[in-house]
Amino acid sequence: MCSGWLSVQGGHWSPHQRLQCWRCTWSRVAELCRCRWIRSATEQARGSCDIVVCSIFVNALQFGLNEDWDKYPRTYQSDCDQLAAAGCDYLFHPDDSEMYPNGLDTQSRVICPTMTDVLCGASRPGHFEGVTTVVTKLFNIVQPDEAIFGIKDYQQLAVIRRMAEDLCMPVQITAAPIHREADGLAMSSRNSYITDQERPKVVVLKESLEWIAQQIQGGARNFRELEAVAVERIASAGFKTDYITVSNSKTLYPAAEDDLEITVLGAMFTDAARLIDNLSIRLD
Repeated sequence: MCSGWLSVQGGHWSPHQRLQCWRCTWSRVAELCRCRWIRSATEQARGSCDIVVCSIFVNALQFGLNEDWDKYPRTYQSDCDQLAAAGCDYLFHPDDSEMYPNGLDTQSRVICPTMTDVLCGASRPGHFEGVTTVVTKLFNIVQPDEAIFGIKDYQQLAVIRRMAEDLCMPVQITAAPIHREADGLAMSSRNSYITDQERPKVVVLKESLEWIAQQIQGGARNFRELEAVAVERIASAGFKTDYITVSNSKTLYPAAEDDLEITVLGAMFTDAARLIDNLSIRLD
């Protein structure tokens, strides 16, 4: 078990003392960049739990070679201030040596064999292995009754739900809604990489996903053709697409014509950022 401490105003809790929290919620904060998400997630947790525990940890295990771990935005003090204002009870902020005392290379791994080698997993090999491993460790440390993850990272949410189900983890996995800027851009720490010239145009990702969803709700079932048109729309705005896909909401496999729950997912590159977004629809 990680030997980290859970920071508390006026003192610390040891790992043993953490387990005395008979009811708590753990919420990932590492990818938060706006207080609206923090406040909303805390309020959501308060609705079903007595104690809210948040973690801040930029997990090196889920970053690949030539990715941005070293420059990933770290806004610890700002996050702390926002969490305090939102009424978070406890903050878990371990360092690498606490989470991986034996080093990354020899760390035992948790592997989910499905849904991890497609979409984001196809362009970021090993990413979800890092996610499932660190989330399992955090669940073991905090032992929450409920865990809240932002639905912007839809694939991550699906993988964690599958992991929790397969491994009989006694934790409810709950989705928090996407929070967006005024023009619809999904909030993300990596939005800080977007240039002033790119900023007015990046909403094309969201608009392309919405267009696909509208076509499907209007009766279209030529999913591959819709994806191709969306890729062209994004290219016309000056960006490169990683993927655009119409998927079964639970399995993330390409959607079949008779699927009733569909999620349209997309990822695109700016000069320095990789942006993701998604939109789910239910058909009657």
